[in-house]
Amino acid sequence: MLNQNSRRDMIKKAAAMAFASTSLASLSTRVMAHEGTMDEKLKGQINHSVCAWCYNDIPLEELCKAANRIGLQSIDLLDPKDFATAKKYDLTCAMVASINKDWNIGRGWNREAHHDQLVTYYEHLIDETSKAGFTNLICFSGNREGLDDQAGIENCAKGLKRIMSYAEKKKVTIVMELLNSKVNHPDYQCDHTNWGVELCKAIGSERFKLLYDIYHMQIMEGDVIATIRKNHPYFAHYHTGGVPGRNEIDETQELYYPAIMKAIHETGFKGFVAQEFVPKRADKLASLKQGVEICDI
Repeated sequence: MLNQNSRRDMIKKAAAMAFASTSLASLSTRVMAHEGTMDEKLKGQINHSVCAWCYNDIPLEELCKAANRIGLQSIDLLDPKDFATAKKYDLTCAMVASINKDWNIGRGWNREAHHDQLVTYYEHLIDETSKAGFTNLICFSGNREGLDDQAGIENCAKGLKRIMSYAEKKKVTIVMELLNSKVNHPDYQCDHTNWGVELCKAIGSERFKLLYDIYHMQIMEGDVIATIRKNHPYFAHYHTGGVPGRNEIDETQELYYPAIMKAIHETGFKGFVAQEFVPKRADKLASLKQGVEICDI
């Protein structure tokens, strides 16, 4: 029979072993998180992405590692040269970029004089997007510069129809972004949902849709949830952002994103929602994680 002192020593040893085991498990968990294991599982009702440009001061490799930890499935607005980096971390690019030194948000498809060059450029991007196994490629209307809205629709449709059969063949969707012309992109033509929807109807292809940017459309027209419910068949992708300021999507701004995400989910949407706010806080990745959690209904 053990005496009292021996029993006390055994209890102390058992406690020490249990503490060591717990500490080792905790250390292992922290190391795994640092190395890229997902922090916690997301609910799976929203497919999450993030726009790379909002984190330009963070190397893409580090952003991809953070995306893995947070539970993102995609990095938005990558150029073809960056596709391999995303794939290295098992990430897709839910919206491929198209801006370069010649083509930007203000210079797009609403001018017939641009069409020949844009057709060549977009056929190349369609090839790169398809080859990578991605499906969405962004495009822009361009600025009005005095062009009336009906003429803008007609010109965009005329040019975009030239690439639609090729996009259809390659299973790539061309997606025009809705942007505000009041704060960020003065004179941009595709600045209201109705204009974008009319363009979709004029093109008449399931491979042409809209990127509904919640931040931009809150500024231009508001009524976000009703607009999503009415027009969701024309939306291939969503972007977030806090209003006003385009910063964190938390309690500091006027939109309630859980309700917006619920409305998106209720439409049966199977695409991606990408965080596109510019973090104000020093820990930008913490802000990204918070934004994803807010949208993870």
